Amino acid sequence: MSDFRQDFLSFALARDVLRFGHFVTKAGRESPYFFNAGLFNDGASLRALGGYYARALLASGVACDQLFGPAYKGIPLVAGTACALAEGGRNLPFSFNRKEAKDHGEGGVVVGAPLAGRVMIVDDVITAGTSVRESVELIRAHGAQPAGVLVALDRMERGRGDASAVQEIEALYGMPVVAIATLDDVMRFLADRPELTAHATAVAAYRARYGTRAPEPVAAR
Repeated sequence: MSDFRQDFLSFALARDVLRFGHFVTKAGRESPYFFNAGLFNDGASLRALGGYYARALLASGVACDQLFGPAYKGIPLVAGTACALAEGGRNLPFSFNRKEAKDHGEGGVVVGAPLAGRVMIVDDVITAGTSVRESVELIRAHGAQPAGVLVALDRMERGRGDASAVQEIEALYGMPVVAIATLDDVMRFLADRPELTAHATAVAAYRARYGTRAPEPVAAR
């Protein structure tokens, strides 16, 4: 059986979503790799991406009753994930939010299925964690329970302190963050591909300088 995480990284590399070279992050750090999920920007990419999200969710074993996509990047992601899960026999309701409340028609800020039960938040990556915090508040305000966060890549990178944004979210809300792939997966990906080994040393050095420990499972409350 193939490792879907490594398959995902091959897919991301082929779509130019995952790049290796010299980049500067928003935090001003010089990074030897770059990941831009916004470049999954056609129908075939979204269909495949939804499949990887679905596989990561199922592999995690985290129980949920519904999916939620934070506006705006989370909207196509949650729809693609819901479609992929339905194709595999698990039909979950999904919803997303508006940036501004609508005062006519159905009104409110939530579009789609009413928020209820255990809700999995689907997003691209976690940087500052702002969209996750807003999503958690919205879900709880509707009487539902956030079950966790599902993202494409965990950079496993420290913020201003010793913890990463992912670890801060897990500690703050006591819920897991599930990633299709992590920086450790990226390092294994490089090690297995001779044509990319020139980048392995730089990524390892970046990991040593800015990285956090490997993620540990967090039980949902």
